[in-house]
Amino acid sequence: MSNPDYYVHATACVDQPCTIGAGTKIWHFCHVMADATIGERCILGQNVFVANGVTIGRNVKIQNNVSLYTGVELEDDVFCGPSCVFTNVSNPRSQILRHHLYERTLVRRGASIGANATIVCGVTLGSYAFVGAGAVVTRDVPDFALVIGNPARPTGWMCACGVKLVLDAAVGHCRACDRRYTLHGDVLVPTPA
Repeated sequence: MSNPDYYVHATACVDQPCTIGAGTKIWHFCHVMADATIGERCILGQNVFVANGVTIGRNVKIQNNVSLYTGVELEDDVFCGPSCVFTNVSNPRSQILRHHLYERTLVRRGASIGANATIVCGVTLGSYAFVGAGAVVTRDVPDFALVIGNPARPTGWMCACGVKLVLDAAVGHCRACDRRYTLHGDVLVPTPA
């Protein structure tokens, strides 16, 4: 598709109307349905599906073979690893239409989802949360939390830059970027500089 603001590979299908931000690249065999919104500077890898009504923020990276179904919302700076899975109905049956039961799944700013992870509908992944490869997320994930396994369980905390934090007496310091954090119960918050 010829557009000076964004790139769509010749094999991709983009239904209209939809909104696509400047600098976005939509690669081979993608399908973007009508009424989808994609922000600026996003990358949709090969074979990505974006259903109608899906909202994708700015600077989002979606790797190959990811489907974003109605009800999914990705905020800015989200990373979706190859073949990660989103659902939108918690009790599907092929013979019963349940479009009115689609559940919202929200992925907050800066969160990362590893390859082959499954995000069950109706959850929120917190800002800068990190879902390990192959994890199955069945409940909300706090900001900055690292979750792994099936079902996904918290195993640590991540810096906004993506490095695992080492906490000492409820205080964390990133060895890579020098950010500092404080743990208050089950909530990790950045410490002002």
